[in-house]
Amino acid sequence: MLMAMSGLEGVVAAETALSMVDGEGGQLIIAGFAVEELAPNATFDETVRLLWESGRLGRSDRASRPVTEDARRAGRSASAGETPALLDGDRELPLIAYDVLRAAAARHDHPMDALRSAAGLLVPDQLFAAFPTIVSAYWRLIQGQEPIAPRGDLRHAANYLYMLSGEVPSPERVRALETYLNTVVDHGLNASTFTARVITSTGSDLVSAVVGAVGALKGPLHGGAPGPALEMVFEIGDSSRAEEVLRRKIEAGEKLMGFGHRVYKVRDPRADVLAAAAERLYARDGDMRLYALARTVEKTAIRLLEEYKPGRRLQTNVEFYTALLLHGLGLEPALFTPTFAVSRVAGWIAHCLEQRRNNRIIRPQSVYVGPRGRTWRAGVPPAVSARPGRSPE
Repeated sequence: MLMAMSGLEGVVAAETALSMVDGEGGQLIIAGFAVEELAPNATFDETVRLLWESGRLGRSDRASRPVTEDARRAGRSASAGETPALLDGDRELPLIAYDVLRAAAARHDHPMDALRSAAGLLVPDQLFAAFPTIVSAYWRLIQGQEPIAPRGDLRHAANYLYMLSGEVPSPERVRALETYLNTVVDHGLNASTFTARVITSTGSDLVSAVVGAVGALKGPLHGGAPGPALEMVFEIGDSSRAEEVLRRKIEAGEKLMGFGHRVYKVRDPRADVLAAAAERLYARDGDMRLYALARTVEKTAIRLLEEYKPGRRLQTNVEFYTALLLHGLGLEPALFTPTFAVSRVAGWIAHCLEQRRNNRIIRPQSVYVGPRGRTWRAGVPPAVSARPGRSPE
């Protein structure tokens, strides 16, 4: 007898060489590297090359090409002929994309809706390169400013910050953003990545797969929580209020954003990477009082969650320090999820390449729980069964 697994819990739907999530051990491997090894050291461009190389190679090819110890050399290992054109695609948008963004700004569309609409107008080779251009152009338009054209002499992360502000960012700010982009570039078979692989498995095109993934990432249960995590820290405002506010929230049944994860039963390893990146950024170019407050809020929340919900193992997740780091870079909360997409689009593309390599259409089954044995009577509206799985009486 078939059994439905709610949320596909525990179902293995693919083999991948891209990333491995160990929820019990608190480990994330990206193309052979622990996230704490790769994220703070590689440039984002190098990480993307590494990931796409893994996605494009078959099993036998991967087995014959051992991963090197040096993330930088690994990122540059692909020859010019092997490097996907996607990495060096045109960053500039077609004119029609700017028209769509202007219309979206006039309607005050959600930034993820604007991203989805404009992404559908790109050619495949532009998908990775032009995502920062879309997000930054739309952000400036809704602020009443004109978009800034990308620069050819800046790498991916630096260009994004430049197009948002019009100022060339410092190396420290670029390093902070690159660490974030590396940290969230891929994370197993999450909802948006699974969406991209399902669409790819039908034989559809890369643009369709990526646009579908953007729609999945927009959902607040997937990519939309960093903003509320930051709002909670600001609401507390002072370390002396942390316990009072957090107790009130838990007792009122509110979810503490930035804590708990579907997969991780221990501390999310990405949280440690981003906490260290945030500390470096705030120490050089920020308010360390906010960083200290966030650490106090984190420690208090973990203690109270264990007190109120013993055994649930609700630990810090990636969203908590994502919010702090991106805020330190001057990004507004409305930009948090689109910035997530600027990184994760590289992971989606890698999974699409991998799915194409050994494709079979993804077609799970469902368990029917509706009524049976009904009789159609012309002109008589069918009665609705009050109890699923039973015929109307």
